[in-house]
Amino acid sequence: MNIIHRSTAFFEKLVKIVGGPGVRRNVLLFCKENGHVRISIARSFATIRGKTPLKGRRGVTAIGAGIITAGIGIGVFLPNSRKAQCASKQIEYQAGSVKPGLPEYTHNDVIGHKTKDAKIWVTYKNGVYDITEFVGEHPGGDKILMAAGGALEPFWDLYAVHKEAGILKMLEHYRIGNYKDIGRHLEKDRSDPFANDPERHPALKPASEKPFNAETPLEILSDSFVTPNSLFFVRNHLPVPIVDGKSYKLGIVVPGKKQVELSLDDLKKRFKKHTIVATLQCAGNRRTEMAKVKTVKGLMWGIGAISNAEWGGVWLRDLLMYAGMDESDAQTAHIQFEGFDKDPTGSTYGASVPVDIAMNPYRDVLVAYEMNGTEIPIDHGYPVRVIVPGVVGARNVKWLSRIIVSHEESQSHWQQNDYKGFSPSVDWRNVDFSKAKSIQDYPLQSAICSPKYGDQLEAGTDEITVKGYAWSGGGRGIIRVDISIDDGQTWLTADLEQIPQKVNHAWAWTLWKVDVPLPENFKGKVDIICKAVDESYGAQPDTVRGIWNLRGLLNNAWHHVNVEVSEE
Repeated sequence: MNIIHRSTAFFEKLVKIVGGPGVRRNVLLFCKENGHVRISIARSFATIRGKTPLKGRRGVTAIGAGIITAGIGIGVFLPNSRKAQCASKQIEYQAGSVKPGLPEYTHNDVIGHKTKDAKIWVTYKNGVYDITEFVGEHPGGDKILMAAGGALEPFWDLYAVHKEAGILKMLEHYRIGNYKDIGRHLEKDRSDPFANDPERHPALKPASEKPFNAETPLEILSDSFVTPNSLFFVRNHLPVPIVDGKSYKLGIVVPGKKQVELSLDDLKKRFKKHTIVATLQCAGNRRTEMAKVKTVKGLMWGIGAISNAEWGGVWLRDLLMYAGMDESDAQTAHIQFEGFDKDPTGSTYGASVPVDIAMNPYRDVLVAYEMNGTEIPIDHGYPVRVIVPGVVGARNVKWLSRIIVSHEESQSHWQQNDYKGFSPSVDWRNVDFSKAKSIQDYPLQSAICSPKYGDQLEAGTDEITVKGYAWSGGGRGIIRVDISIDDGQTWLTADLEQIPQKVNHAWAWTLWKVDVPLPENFKGKVDIICKAVDESYGAQPDTVRGIWNLRGLLNNAWHHVNVEVSEE
């Protein structure tokens, strides 16, 4: 909570409002800022390590987004307070410094402590901390589980507001030792084709290591409308190529015309920049649910192979027209994309979309060089990728090397022999990929992010806050999300978080939230169901069985999450 005001009297009044029994107010930082008084108030439980029980109506709602914070973030900035500011910096410097006499722990020691049973350890600079007690006793403590067995620094990059003196001082209460392997770098095998892969955020949930594929953590997914770059889900089919942005050239091939080559600077300076907010989703998102019906082939994705970002770049249509494409040429049917990523035979990743999508001025197909206002990260296609909003993720080719105007689809394996749907009766004995149509627009989708499957709710919980996402391909906006806890007999309608989008231009997802009341004195298991409706009144199928396919693609059945209310 950040408030700007010119009067210190306002701060004094606000302190009275937020104060209360068992609450300690911490004034953490003072500094002069533009002649204003900036107020940010921290509330934490009276005892850092005491046994204060968590109370309230929502048994599983994460309170706040903090890492090592016990409630609402704090910071107070007042004029003429250089001394307090220096004190804050001193505490920050001391936190994580070497403490003589404490045991030393290695990287391997720390990574073995990721659960409450094994104890939850984290590192910060030279320090090792056992935060098991903190996680169970403080609202928002579940967020720090993303750092379990690893370093806190990447998480403070996300939650920088909480990296303050009081929080750092609190952290030292949990200090158990010194970290021996600070600055540790793993030796890379240069014969490994994946040796040049970039470092990844430790909170990503890997589905495979080589090639690297990972989901956005559920703790982040429904809490941030725009997914941070470092936590955007990763889908790689091949080793990540190293492409030099300075020497980069994008080739555009139009039949009967000389190939056009454009540098990154050309794209930025010679063409008008456009931005769109668009969601990307892997075709295999939610594959694990299909695998429970019958065996499927593919990465075992949960519900996190989806993310949302703002993309900046040049309309594909503008580039094709610049290269001399004739829109009236009846022979042109497809626009192919090739990446710089290659398999051991030298074949590149490729895909294509119909020309009616690529050239449609209302489809907003983008040759992108920015992601959330910065250059596209390596894992997501630096320096340039294509964004085909509303279309399955596989067609949004990364590390874009060539665009080809053609009379036929891409002949890439991933266009011809993958990413196609089949009847539930088709298996690997009778499948014929040549007779199935390539997936383009994604069907209607929704999922529950919080609570998570298997969560235990405290006894006496009488209401559950349920949160998730919904999205439909082809630009179809979400008009409703329904939630049920009685096997679909009755439904509650969720509140929707959306950005303004034109009809049939809804490229970004919808986040949603609803408070679901439980029967009085309820104990036992709860099956929470969600389903969405888009602006064409499309609906999701109620079961997976009717849409099962051998590759486990396009699972958009009603999503179920089972939780349990404790008896004690």
